[in-house]
Amino acid sequence: MTTAETLTQTKTRGRTLKLLTRFLPYYKPYINVLLADLFCAALTTVCEIVLPLIVRQITNAGIEDPASLTTRMILTTGGVYLLLRIIDTAANYYMSSVGHIMGSKIEADMRRDMFDHLQKLSFRFFDNTKVGQIMSRITSDLFDVTEFAHHCPEEFFIAGIKIIVPFVILCSYSISLTLIVFAIIPPMLLTASYFNNQMREAFRRQREQVGEINARVEDSLLGVRVVRSFCGEEIEKEKFHEGNSIFLAIKKFSYKVMGAFSSSNRMFDGIMYITVVVVGSFFIRAGKIHVAELTAYLLYVSTLMTSIRRIVEFTEQFQRGMTGIERFFQILDEPIEIKDEPGATPIENVRGEIVFDNVSFSYGEGGEEVLSNISFRINPGEHIAIVGPSGSGKTTICNLIPRFYEPTAGRILLDGRDIRTITLESLRKNIGMVQQDVYLFAGTVAENIAYGSPGATMDEIREAARLAGALEFIEKLPNGFDTYVGERGVKLSGGQKQRISIARVFLKNPPILILDEATSALDNESERLVQLSLRKLAEGRTTLTIAHRLTTIRNATRILVLTERGIEEEGTHDELMAKGGIYSELYKMYTDIE
Repeated sequence: MTTAETLTQTKTRGRTLKLLTRFLPYYKPYINVLLADLFCAALTTVCEIVLPLIVRQITNAGIEDPASLTTRMILTTGGVYLLLRIIDTAANYYMSSVGHIMGSKIEADMRRDMFDHLQKLSFRFFDNTKVGQIMSRITSDLFDVTEFAHHCPEEFFIAGIKIIVPFVILCSYSISLTLIVFAIIPPMLLTASYFNNQMREAFRRQREQVGEINARVEDSLLGVRVVRSFCGEEIEKEKFHEGNSIFLAIKKFSYKVMGAFSSSNRMFDGIMYITVVVVGSFFIRAGKIHVAELTAYLLYVSTLMTSIRRIVEFTEQFQRGMTGIERFFQILDEPIEIKDEPGATPIENVRGEIVFDNVSFSYGEGGEEVLSNISFRINPGEHIAIVGPSGSGKTTICNLIPRFYEPTAGRILLDGRDIRTITLESLRKNIGMVQQDVYLFAGTVAENIAYGSPGATMDEIREAARLAGALEFIEKLPNGFDTYVGERGVKLSGGQKQRISIARVFLKNPPILILDEATSALDNESERLVQLSLRKLAEGRTTLTIAHRLTTIRNATRILVLTERGIEEEGTHDELMAKGGIYSELYKMYTDIE
């Protein structure tokens, strides 16, 4: 083995030990179940170890004094073993049922912790991570943890008993033969360790590729309308076939490693048996061991090999479980970038004054700045509109106010308080957002309107729908407010989805409103209806509008013109049109297109 391979194996063992140390606390709530499971494992092991002793006793009696094999002795021996088998059966039932349930509970606990952690991660993490990969980690990666959590302590505990106890008993028969047989175990374990590392890597690559396939399928199915409209079925098939082929190649490699692993262990298995037979025969001839002892010896070696074989077979499961645990902790190790600062407190009686004080922002370290030293003030109850070319940072401003991202420099104030000193929950409860890309959850209309307002009554939901101009079309749906909207609201039109999202904000009733190009994707009729709802929603609230259709912001209190150079113009619609600058050109260009 090369130095590089030795270092790699050392690092792998160190990583495995570290992962196991971090995984152990998940056993804490179930420690009594685990101890009972190990006790049952000990009982089943005792039953197996007793059999060779019974065989040795009967064989000795049969060879040396057949008359001692009385009916009473035979029946007593058989009765004792039958009792042990009854105990073994009960213990095995506990291990197979309650033990597996414990593993399932640990898996559920880990899935809960992962989901909880995902809810705290910043948008930056989701910007750089495929949803399919996340889904793979939270589902299939943890499936193997159930078996791992149950069998890992159990198998190693049983193996320890089956190796130590037979070793002591066999040494009482013949120390020399025992040492010869046990000398075969180290090279066997070294070989197993080599293939273990290869299997670990293969399983890790399998998990990653499953995530890629999930991401590809999700992307293709969610975009199925685009695929069909552009006749892209063959392109999608080719992409899927490529990912599927890579997965097949990885599985082929893993099965070759598993085959070599299994074959090498069968070889060592045979070597150990033939060693006992050959060396034992010479020892019998030399009078160093009795025939009955060799018979018991073979049975104990069989027990030993069964134990080693179980560990070998468990190795595959062990590596799958460790791969799942490793990928689990990779998610949990993702830093929570945006969280309550020490000493953060809720904000009450929000007036809605927002100040950007020399705010800069870039996506990722060393990335190009999207905003650079931006400063402006929104007074309580004021309606501010931000316009400008794509890429100037309009949506970024919207995302910075509720702390979806953190500024790389500068600060943002709400009613004179740095928003980092306000608890996230309190900050976001006081902000309502209506975006261009409306997301409705797979549920009923009522559930989607009430999202974010748990405990809202049906009357409150209806009133919010009425204020949003959505009540009329909702009542015409097949089941009214109980109508299932489909995944992402696919059963509703764009205007209907948008009005439901506005009703959601009406029900929340926040003092601050952010409208991020809320009507840019709608047809003229839908836009007119939604604009009426938005005007009603904005009354009495501090409102920030990101506008694509410039005709919708003519009545804004102030309009800020944002470009790559920062805020270049500021004023009312009439003031900016009279100035004849950037806004005037954008407005004329837009109305000419209209």
